[in-house]
Amino acid sequence: MLTRPIPRTGEAIPVIGLGTARTFDIDSSNADERAPVLDVMRQFLTGGGRLIDSSPMYRRAEAVTGDLLAELQAIGKPFLATKVWTSGKREGIEQMERSLQRMRTTRMDLMQVHNLLDWKTQLPVLREWKQAGRIRYLGVTHYQLGAFEELEKLLRTEALDFIQLPYNLAVREAEKRLLPAAKDTGTAVLVMRPFDEGSLFERAKGKPLPPWAADFDCTSWAQFFLKFILGHPAVTCPIPATAKPKHIADNLQAGRGRMPDEATRQKMIAYLA
Repeated sequence: MLTRPIPRTGEAIPVIGLGTARTFDIDSSNADERAPVLDVMRQFLTGGGRLIDSSPMYRRAEAVTGDLLAELQAIGKPFLATKVWTSGKREGIEQMERSLQRMRTTRMDLMQVHNLLDWKTQLPVLREWKQAGRIRYLGVTHYQLGAFEELEKLLRTEALDFIQLPYNLAVREAEKRLLPAAKDTGTAVLVMRPFDEGSLFERAKGKPLPPWAADFDCTSWAQFFLKFILGHPAVTCPIPATAKPKHIADNLQAGRGRMPDEATRQKMIAYLA
């Protein structure tokens, strides 16, 4: 697995992460629900992945993540990321404490303000927690393109460690200003919705993978879409979510081998236009 540095510290992070929205919101006491998700987590860690992203918004996902990692504790060293998603200082602190308990850790690697909710209150608390060693990195997220202007302002004024945003072959709004701003400010970039919630696979349906995909060590459409994202120099780590073991190995393979250059990325866009 290739790695990229977190700009603020130089710490290396494997370039394919794991999201948990919807996919990890399961009844972990149900063997039929638990088994495939446990296999996904096992394959992710043994395959070289580290960064696992969750949120209180994802219902049971934080607790399921902590439960699975407790069972697999001998495998790998995860980089745990979650979010604070509430208004008010006291409420934010209480929610973050619950997240630590649910994910079974005493220190979170990355805490993010989810969808910028009450960020003026929550960011100062995150700075206090970082200073105290409760978290290692802090950041913000938003899923709406309409929030990009505000995200850019925060990138340039708040010395963030991470930003999380939507970006994929079909939705490239982030290329205009937000990704350049992240690169300018030395901010790590996590990419949500790398498959545009599945629509990219629909767009590729019936099309053969182009033979020139082999030039950047690509053997599937999932790898094609993830390598497109990783071809952008500002991106640190896309975080595709899956509960299907057959998909996790394919996703991880995108973090190996060569990546497309900018000319090739434009060719990729044109191929699916």
